[in-house]
Amino acid sequence: MDIEAGLGSLPSVPGAGRPIPEAEPGLVERWRSGGGELVELLSQVRERFGGIAAFRLGPAPTVLVTDPQAVQHVLARHPERYVKRSHRARVLIGDGVLAATGAAWKRQRRLLQSQFTGTGMRRYEQRITEAARTTAGRWGGYARTGQTLDVGQEMRRFALDAIWRSLTGHPLDDGTERELAAVAAVAAALPTLPAEATAAQDAVAADLARIDAVARHAVDAARSGAAGPDGPGLLKVLTDAATERPEYTDRLIRDELVTLLMAGHETTATTLTWLYLLLDQHPAAREQALAAGGEGSAHRRQAIQALVHETLRLYPSAWILPRHATEDDTLAGYTVAAGTDILVCPYLTHRDPELWPDPEHFDPRRFITPDGRPTHPGAYFPFGMGPRACLGLQFALRETTVLLEHLLPAHTPAFDSIPTKAAYGITVRPDGSTRATLK
Repeated sequence: MDIEAGLGSLPSVPGAGRPIPEAEPGLVERWRSGGGELVELLSQVRERFGGIAAFRLGPAPTVLVTDPQAVQHVLARHPERYVKRSHRARVLIGDGVLAATGAAWKRQRRLLQSQFTGTGMRRYEQRITEAARTTAGRWGGYARTGQTLDVGQEMRRFALDAIWRSLTGHPLDDGTERELAAVAAVAAALPTLPAEATAAQDAVAADLARIDAVARHAVDAARSGAAGPDGPGLLKVLTDAATERPEYTDRLIRDELVTLLMAGHETTATTLTWLYLLLDQHPAAREQALAAGGEGSAHRRQAIQALVHETLRLYPSAWILPRHATEDDTLAGYTVAAGTDILVCPYLTHRDPELWPDPEHFDPRRFITPDGRPTHPGAYFPFGMGPRACLGLQFALRETTVLLEHLLPAHTPAFDSIPTKAAYGITVRPDGSTRATLK
């Protein structure tokens, strides 16, 4: 596309492709002076300069990638050239698999991978179902009494119960739930924490202490063989690994546990909360899903999964994926120099009108209608792509589907108000109240 006069461009690498178009400083300064969210700047850069474009927040350029072909190149085809250097949640998850890099990451991922696919997933089916039944029973009580509930809090409670049962074999009790609220508190604070690691830890020290206490108790119970009513959980896999692999220290087991708690409930809860807010605005989508087939039928499950996928299109689990170029490369015909920071943005790819007609509209039929969605894998990747894609993808899709199979036919939340803004942290969260009564 045409580039406005006055734009700069990244320096070229001899023998490589074209320079990447770079936004003029004025665009960034206008955004900065307006105090907007980063996503607003990225939206302007993408809209004006295309799916591969650069901008500067400091002395070095950052490259925004939303083009599907380039997305696949960075995340799936050449992940060794575009690496993950650190994780914004390191103060919370330490050296857990989300933050680990290099050989350590490969070892940790290999151990956990089997737990979230095939027979590993079947091990957690009943635990997810029990968590959904518990939530359905609680919602039945709310409906009978007319009690107001917080839909976002309810979704966090369900998702935390599902992952806690899978980790420990125990249902989530009230005391553990209160203490693990610190996980969400630290995650929400991450965008405002000091950049220096020690200062960041000091700022959330009390919440980290609460999390560590719960983790120590759970690890000790798993190590002692005190299985829960559902049998041993994934935590037992980690403690068993420590008997043969010296790298699995108590600290690393704690980090993996907290990583799984954070990744295993915060993103799922956020997706379910957005889904209910969207259904409030588009009630016909709920009716269409329930009309697709009888209870437990494959057609109804497919229709419910379409609701989930369309919600994830609009609000992907990870809205932005930072990477760092380790070597010179040519990306979709453009030069990328070693040392360049890359921002892959599923949020913007999923809202690209050249890929998704009427992209701001909530339409689950995109995922069940032939030719309803783009076929390129880089056009839809709410859980990332390639070797660093989310480990818990199948777990997350399963628990959201199971819960909705229990709740959608029975209850419709009537919200007191609908949040008009979103908060862009590790996830994209509704920025406002989600209190409701059940019809």
